Amino acid sequence: MTEIPSLDVRTVDKPRVPPGQSKTVKWPVLHYGHVPDVDLAKWRFQVTGLVESPLMLTWAEFQALPRQRTVCDIHCVTRWSRLDNTFEGVPVQEILRRVRPTAEATHVMVHAAPDYTTNLALEDLDRPENLFADLHDGEPLTAEHGGPLRLLVPHLYFWKSAKWVTGLEFRRSDAPGFWEQNGYHMHGDPWLQERYRKFDAKQSWFNTFRNESNK
Repeated sequence: MTEIPSLDVRTVDKPRVPPGQSKTVKWPVLHYGHVPDVDLAKWRFQVTGLVESPLMLTWAEFQALPRQRTVCDIHCVTRWSRLDNTFEGVPVQEILRRVRPTAEATHVMVHAAPDYTTNLALEDLDRPENLFADLHDGEPLTAEHGGPLRLLVPHLYFWKSAKWVTGLEFRRSDAPGFWEQNGYHMHGDPWLQERYRKFDAKQSWFNTFRNESNK
């Protein structure tokens, strides 16, 4: 059996818990709207936009790709941090090698079920620790935590690690995703506290986010 490579990116050059965050041993369930009912027989992962080789994979094809484990801490914009997580899945860089983004591509729109989006700079997506994860601490990701597949970008606030991910769209310019359109920061660095772009969004949309996630 092939050994699965593992990468540990828990911070050593700065505090494990970023400013304004509090540690939790639980994993709070936070998202806007309902948990989608994903049919794996119909599930497709699609890569479009500024790439040399657009891609579409079934669940079985995606599961046949090389795998990796990433050990990391995760930090939610709602001010909790959960340390010492082990995610497993397909490295993002494996997908990038297959699709080959063009020289014009600078940003990516991440697409997820049912109609969620979030934006990333290509340099934030193209990192060795990033995964399309289907396991957490050795167990399949539950639907509430983004299963069957979620993006993992551990160096940014966790809303950038989109749940129920279904594809990537490579772009020549940045554009806001769902939460970014409603006042969340376009980048989301936890150590710089890049949470919100304006106060009114911070108050009203945080309340909506919290209320919806508790339903």
